[in-house]
Amino acid sequence: MAESEEENLQKQIDEVEALSSIYEDEWCVIDEASRIFCIRIVDELDHPKWTICLQVILPPEYPAAAPPVYQLNAPWLRGQERLSLSNGLEEIYLENSGDCILFLWVGKIRDFLQLKSQSTDKAPEVQQTTEEAGINYQDDYLIAPQPPGQQVTVNVAFPESSEGEQLPPITHGQPITDRRSTFQAHLAPVVTPHQVKLLLQDLYQNKKIANATHNIYAYRIYCEDKQTFLQDCEDDGETAAGGRLLHLLQILNARNVLVVVSRWYGGILLGPDRFKHISNCARNVLADEGYTELAEEGQRSTVKRKKTKSKKQN
Repeated sequence: MAESEEENLQKQIDEVEALSSIYEDEWCVIDEASRIFCIRIVDELDHPKWTICLQVILPPEYPAAAPPVYQLNAPWLRGQERLSLSNGLEEIYLENSGDCILFLWVGKIRDFLQLKSQSTDKAPEVQQTTEEAGINYQDDYLIAPQPPGQQVTVNVAFPESSEGEQLPPITHGQPITDRRSTFQAHLAPVVTPHQVKLLLQDLYQNKKIANATHNIYAYRIYCEDKQTFLQDCEDDGETAAGGRLLHLLQILNARNVLVVVSRWYGGILLGPDRFKHISNCARNVLADEGYTELAEEGQRSTVKRKKTKSKKQN
């Protein structure tokens, strides 16, 4: 006979109490009523370069008949590495079906981070170029490449910032909350990809931001010597959200700016509304910092040039 939901809930409560006692400040309760929790995991040397935030939703059937619903949040965790770690977590569930497994999952992730830190001394790299220059996505449809002068620059050399340099200020926008999900945008001016990397690392030092379900970001840097843009985006598990955010920067003609949108999932699916909230909170912080005014000035200049050209032709 399957265990009752009451028995499952008691096991969940016991497991959560044990984990919160062991990991203390690294453990975060996002929504206790919806059984949503998050734990920040670093390697044994507590190296901030290699950090993963494991967010879990414990369904009523867990642990007797269903696994936790989980999300791995780390800007550097991509591709084969993410797949390999996910497969490892799922193998643990299959081998321990019916038992509480969160402690085993945390141990698996910690071992993964330990191997990662031992195998390389390099800091996690922020992807600096898109795989297909000039190609963007919106509403799951392919958008035509940008016109000449606005394509993504590949392998542009920028001087590395010196150690101890003062980072540009980060502005935090007003949160938007809908059905217990909260969205908040963060903005900073940037002129090099190295600054993007440092700013992301600085943002993730904030425990609340690091524990967000998703940290979607996009940036655009204008390379004046080549009259092109270096730009990139990251979904962080929110499929297609990074491309939409980058498209917003493009249509606003925002330049030399990094925008990060944090989402804390509230347990209720929002459907397409989540993209609306991501766009709106990003647009609001861009407007507050004057980036939309720059776009409007550029549009007015373009119209004036067209009018002048038209008069000459007449």
